[in-house]
Amino acid sequence: MTERDVANNSDRSEDIIAALGEARTRHSALYITAGGSKREMVGRHCDAVELDVSAHRGIIDHQPGELVITARAGTPLTEVAAALGEHQQILPFEPPVFGGKATLGGTLACNLSGPARPWRGAIRDMVLGVQMINGRGERLNFGGRVMKNVAGYDVSRLQAGALGTLGVLTEISLKVLPRPQKTLTLRYALSAEQAVQTMNERAGEPKPLSGAFWVDGELYLRLSGAASAVDSTARQWGGEALDDDQAPWDQLREMTHPFFGGDTPLWRFSVQSSARPTAEFGAALIDWAGAQRWVRGEHPRAQLQRAALDAGGHVTLFRGGDRGGDVRPPLTPVERRLQQHLKKAFDPDAILNPGRLYSWL
Repeated sequence: MTERDVANNSDRSEDIIAALGEARTRHSALYITAGGSKREMVGRHCDAVELDVSAHRGIIDHQPGELVITARAGTPLTEVAAALGEHQQILPFEPPVFGGKATLGGTLACNLSGPARPWRGAIRDMVLGVQMINGRGERLNFGGRVMKNVAGYDVSRLQAGALGTLGVLTEISLKVLPRPQKTLTLRYALSAEQAVQTMNERAGEPKPLSGAFWVDGELYLRLSGAASAVDSTARQWGGEALDDDQAPWDQLREMTHPFFGGDTPLWRFSVQSSARPTAEFGAALIDWAGAQRWVRGEHPRAQLQRAALDAGGHVTLFRGGDRGGDVRPPLTPVERRLQQHLKKAFDPDAILNPGRLYSWL
């Protein structure tokens, strides 16, 4: 282990347990934070005392031959990616690193995945096990560090998108994948409707597609895999092969594309990939071969929700806008009761990220 590895390796779980115990005694709510890159996105604003877990970091175990890595939750994604890169491996769900601030725990808590998600899976699909500390200050272990690990309730994946409302994540074990031998991006000039049709057609073919998005009249398709398969598919599909083929995907993943710029509210639609595009809400960015769509602006929530339902999905206020109100689609009474029962089981005193997921949770 290098000096840098030692400096970036620190187990602060006992400090976290102590902080939770003190907060519980004082009936004081806590907001779990590390890199702070996603505080004003994904969930509601949480006005509570910060519990900074960024010092709880470090790669605990990496078995390249088993395609498994385990790291503490405060570990920056850039460090995880660097360790994997030494063995020509990647995080298959391609998460945003947000300028190097994003951490492994925050990424799982927010359930964030990048352009490759439809083909390689989401972060929740890669989780093998987690260690966490619940609202009682108890250290809990779920899952493990091996591929074949199915026993009881899959609590590990339950943490994906929980936004820290069930506990403080301390360790996470993930499945990883080998880096593709070759990657190539093709660009086409198409309307939104033509792009959605093309993306759905291409996604249905047995080809090495690993990314498909449309913006500003241009469709981008990414091929990743064996060089022979990538080259053969590129010849069949045509289009303009980009010299700097990584730039569009970096801008998309990190949300640095001009489409995401500015302070206007950013809405995220999750819909059927074949749903017909609409200009009802102005310019859009269509990702995940049509299944994820972004729009900007101060639009009436009811109007957005109707459009999402018509397209077979739902809509979320991802960033900006009123983050004091609910930003996620409403739940059914049964779903709401399940959420409340889970919260009570893991955090009976409701001290962890209160209201971050829903105003009533």
